[in-house]
Amino acid sequence: MPDIRFHSVFDIIGPVMVGPSSSHTAGASRIGKVVRDIFGEAPERIDVYLYESFAKTYRGHGTDVAIIGGLLGMAPDDPQLPDSLKLAHEAGIKVTFVPKSDKVNHPNSARIVLQKGDHKLSVLGESIGGGNIRITELNGFKISLSMGTPTYITIHDDVPGMIAAVTNIFSAAKINIGTMTVTREAKGERAIMIIEVDAYEPEILAQLKALPHMVNVTFFE
Repeated sequence: MPDIRFHSVFDIIGPVMVGPSSSHTAGASRIGKVVRDIFGEAPERIDVYLYESFAKTYRGHGTDVAIIGGLLGMAPDDPQLPDSLKLAHEAGIKVTFVPKSDKVNHPNSARIVLQKGDHKLSVLGESIGGGNIRITELNGFKISLSMGTPTYITIHDDVPGMIAAVTNIFSAAKINIGTMTVTREAKGERAIMIIEVDAYEPEILAQLKALPHMVNVTFFE
């Protein structure tokens, strides 16, 4: 049964999208787009592990083209979404879909693994209804990212002082950090911070991007 976490009538009606299903298409596309934004660059390889309902109907409901479209940076209503698999192939991206029989917390779940050289990211996402999504795992760390709270996601080199540099920027702007998750690929490689805050200030994004050793910063609300 889908989670009832809607904030307006538009959440119930569903988003503007290329059909056929808000959960299997629009939500899947949004998961892909968020994962691409976290990764910060075009991948060379995409492995998508599909669970329960997604595993059973991903071709018929367009979940496959929706996820890949999102990973290519497309919005749910992008007219090119149905051609996403072809576009990925033309871009030289290797794409694999793997239906799984494992039980998971939500029937519309997908684990997306992106790779480019030594840069690798694994994300578990859920499409919870009406085009709404939740990210529940990042590189093996359990999280709960619903994209309904102002959130900054940073990708940076794993060097000493990065956490202090980032939190100092928020402190100087008098912005409170609600939750913060930090993970890394391996010691000395790339690291990720997910920072949920109480308010958004436009200049913060530019300040974070200007930090030494910062690779990419994305903001969601």
